[in-house]
Amino acid sequence: MQVALIRNIFGTIPESVTHELTSHGIVLDCRECMNGDEVAAFACDAEVIWDNAGSNVISAECLHQLPRCRVILRTGSGTDNLPVKEATALGIIVANTPEAIAETVAEHTMALLLAAVRNLVQYDRNVRAGKWRQGASDPATHLCGRTLGFVGFGRIARYVARMLGGFRMTLLASDPNIDASTIAEHGARKVELDELLSTSDFATIHTPLTNSTHHLIGEAQLKRMQPHAVLVNVARGPVVDEAALVRALTNGWIGGAAMDVLEIEPAAPHNALFTLPNVVLTPHIASYSDQFADQFWSHSVRTLIEIAHGDMPLWVANPEVAPRQVPDKIDSD
Repeated sequence: MQVALIRNIFGTIPESVTHELTSHGIVLDCRECMNGDEVAAFACDAEVIWDNAGSNVISAECLHQLPRCRVILRTGSGTDNLPVKEATALGIIVANTPEAIAETVAEHTMALLLAAVRNLVQYDRNVRAGKWRQGASDPATHLCGRTLGFVGFGRIARYVARMLGGFRMTLLASDPNIDASTIAEHGARKVELDELLSTSDFATIHTPLTNSTHHLIGEAQLKRMQPHAVLVNVARGPVVDEAALVRALTNGWIGGAAMDVLEIEPAAPHNALFTLPNVVLTPHIASYSDQFADQFWSHSVRTLIEIAHGDMPLWVANPEVAPRQVPDKIDSD
């Protein structure tokens, strides 16, 4: 099986990865492609197009120039940068490896939540500025005994729910794709989004970015939240209407926000969120940790081996796809 790695976030490939792929009859070719034309030229004979950098160089147009491609592998979770609809129409499976980052993103969710709730960033600034014990007049809040709502209840949200177990919280979840019994198994109660926003002290976003979730949290939704509520987003920036969020934080519709993702990345230098004291920001690094590289490679290798053996990958973004049949390559020589 021929695999074309068209973007590599790490630059080099560990020898152990090459050795394991070779032992399963997988031929790996690598080239940094910067656009769809380069992908089409480089990967025209590949059965699997692999991107482990989360780039947007695989275009809908270039898929028509990849007659042997039967799988696109995106290492990581989000597939919003891939032409999933076009791939599905062509019979191309779109696979990803969400478990490679799920627990780390859940830990970062907890870090952002606690930083916002306990006002850690402002306290740190105060100490560095020579202000000691300034929090008595503006105390931090608390988690224990309060209500947290999950917008989206996939694997990351479920890890967070498990981590919150010691805080004795009421957990709610809004996810049209997850049934109530599955949500209940993880200690939460299924509700509609409006109820979640109006009753939660904290809301964390874990939904993928799709046409239906773009600006899922806008002005109307933010106005339904409680004045002390904190919004945490570790999913994708455009799920939240950022201009509406700035108004919400400025006018007191909600109490605070903690964001690992923004609508425009990298962040514009004059982003209005930078001026607000009730915001905690990190630069889309929730998935990064000391285990990041090992997890990325190991989950990708496992998925490629599954494909080489004729199995459906464990994680598929378009499970409704009818996989195309690719004829054996005929050597013109």
